[in-house]
Amino acid sequence: MHKVTSEELFQRALNVAPGGVHSPVRSFKGLDRAPVFFKKAEGAYLTSVEDKKYIDFCQSFGPLILGHLDPEVKEEVHRMVDTAWTFGATEIYSLELAEWITSTLPFMEKLRFVSSGTEAVMSALRVARAATGRNKILKFEGCYHGHVDNLLVKAGSGLAGAAASSSAGIPAEVAAQTVVTPLDDEQKLQEVFHNFGKDIAAVIIEPLPANYGLLVQRQEFLKKVAELCEKNGSLLIFDEVISGFRVGLQGMVEKTGIRPDLVTYGKIIGGGFPVGCYGGKKELMNMVAPSGDVYQAGTLSANPIGMRAGLTTLKKMQRLDGWNVLEKRTQKFTDTVRAGFAKKGLPLEVSHSASLFWIHGPSKTPIRTIEQIPGNQGATFKGLFLKSLEKGVYLAPNAYEVGFVSMAHTDEILEQAAQAIIDAAE
Repeated sequence: MHKVTSEELFQRALNVAPGGVHSPVRSFKGLDRAPVFFKKAEGAYLTSVEDKKYIDFCQSFGPLILGHLDPEVKEEVHRMVDTAWTFGATEIYSLELAEWITSTLPFMEKLRFVSSGTEAVMSALRVARAATGRNKILKFEGCYHGHVDNLLVKAGSGLAGAAASSSAGIPAEVAAQTVVTPLDDEQKLQEVFHNFGKDIAAVIIEPLPANYGLLVQRQEFLKKVAELCEKNGSLLIFDEVISGFRVGLQGMVEKTGIRPDLVTYGKIIGGGFPVGCYGGKKELMNMVAPSGDVYQAGTLSANPIGMRAGLTTLKKMQRLDGWNVLEKRTQKFTDTVRAGFAKKGLPLEVSHSASLFWIHGPSKTPIRTIEQIPGNQGATFKGLFLKSLEKGVYLAPNAYEVGFVSMAHTDEILEQAAQAIIDAAE
């Protein structure tokens, strides 16, 4: 009996979906092979349709901090599926998660659940514009905030801060509402505020940029961002869709000591289900309908299955002191990989922060901006990814995506993965 292959499934998928995928990064674009089609996931592993097991460092791009099919989360999800799938009405499950988040994060005075990180960002920007009466948003080159129209932009030519669309289908006048400046450059930041400061409703930043490489920012730079926001009457929005509940219980707000006006979350707070949220100061959140005039709604917002999965995940991480556990495991893992590269004289380096890591070419200084990323990153990653895949390690299939370590990645699994990656690199 013929066993279906990933290649055959991909050819079928090309007939029914753009590029054969439902999110571009899954496509293996530029890797000269069909993406692997998976049929099962458990713990630290994915199993392909060809029955090959892979150690998974993608973990659905971050939500699965406990690993795939965590038994406690699974039990809660099954219980919820047997109770209700969706209400479209008020219910107790979102209330419990909202109360846990607001009691754990003092800067989240009120919040609103949505269905994705993109939706959370879109809504937070609307609140910021309403609160300030201004239209422009400032973002940083190298930070990603979902596929919101006016944030799919890049630096344009001419006046410092000018933006151009980075996607077809976005009108120039929409892109013009966004101001773009480099990360890690206080002088350019001050110049942009000099040019546009009184028109900037909000500054949005990933305080730990992790969508275009892992660009760990200096504390001084982040504090300058906050200082200029306050000075110019602009709101500060932390996009913690990736870093929230990933780098620690209180995320980058705790790490930096900076209290933003609004914060956006996603990924981990849904425990593997589609959940996002935005929140912050109550005077801002009280502007959202039905309390105020900023309209935002969602049929499946606060889906009870995601609410239960998220709360169970967060409580388990807190109970196990999971963030410290993961930080130590990731440190040991990246040290092993780094030492292996060095021993074999390979031109590769590993950056990491908390339980995130990124393999890249050598750099004499920490990589904090996209301009500092080695020019051969794509070609270097392609070979490493394909060889790692052969050896049973699944990294995110893009040179600029980070890897995620979960609680399911034991020391033994990480040791095995480290050796496979070192051998693949050689």
